[in-house]
Amino acid sequence: MTFSTCDLCDAHEDQLVAGSLAALPPIFLRFGAKQKFAGPAVTLKLFEDNGMVRSTLEMPGLGQVLVIDGGGSLRCALVGGNLAVLAEKNGWAGIVVHGCIRDVDEINQSQIGVRALGSMPVRSVKKGGGERDVKITIAGISIHPGDWLYADLDGVLVTKTALA
Repeated sequence: MTFSTCDLCDAHEDQLVAGSLAALPPIFLRFGAKQKFAGPAVTLKLFEDNGMVRSTLEMPGLGQVLVIDGGGSLRCALVGGNLAVLAEKNGWAGIVVHGCIRDVDEINQSQIGVRALGSMPVRSVKKGGGERDVKITIAGISIHPGDWLYADLDGVLVTKTALA
């Protein structure tokens, strides 16, 4: 990947002003061996239940980014080492979790990019609840299925279309 989120912001200031390009607030920590990733979003909205996360990552990722609105919960992890390996194996570009992850050592060895609020050793329940492919809002920024996410060391951008 050869993009820079800083350069994308500079080149598309008009979209920032119009609101069709937004930067997520700097609340996310970086995990995974890939520091930079981009792709269209697949969205999940759930709370302290990662059953739908597993079933989604079992599908071909096709270079997409899984964006999980976990309600910002810090009480349990929604993604662990096994799911990061599954995401890598199935071709997902990255994972953004508005919540926690676990198995940090394993995730950091996986060739996937992950952003999350933090790590928590407690696992979530696995009932399969939640919604997929719905509009979600993370820290005041709306993300629709198919929106493009760009993540690097400087931050995470969300836009309606792929940027050149």
